[in-house]
Amino acid sequence: MPALKAVGLEGVHLHDLRHTGNQFSADAGANIREMTERMGHDSMRAALIYLHPSAGRQRAIADQAGKNARTALGKTKRSGTRKARGQGPSEKHRCARQDSNPRPAA
Repeated sequence: MPALKAVGLEGVHLHDLRHTGNQFSADAGANIREMTERMGHDSMRAALIYLHPSAGRQRAIADQAGKNARTALGKTKRSGTRKARGQGPSEKHRCARQDSNPRPAA
């Protein structure tokens, strides 16, 4: 392609640029449905070909999941798990789980 050669990217194919652009979109946080639409595919399976996990994104997901869990437990900083501190689940959580969605007698 003359345009790629002109900018010193000889040997790069249009598909390479498409793939890279899709990866940048995924890294920016686009979900599979958004990626499917952006790529013009009809199936999510086709879009999955272009998506690759990255260590940075996996770390960001893990960090946010931990933050959400600490917030849900009413903690603001890491203080270890209840099990590690020798405590079981709180009475509030234990009762709430047992009482929620009771099954009808068979």
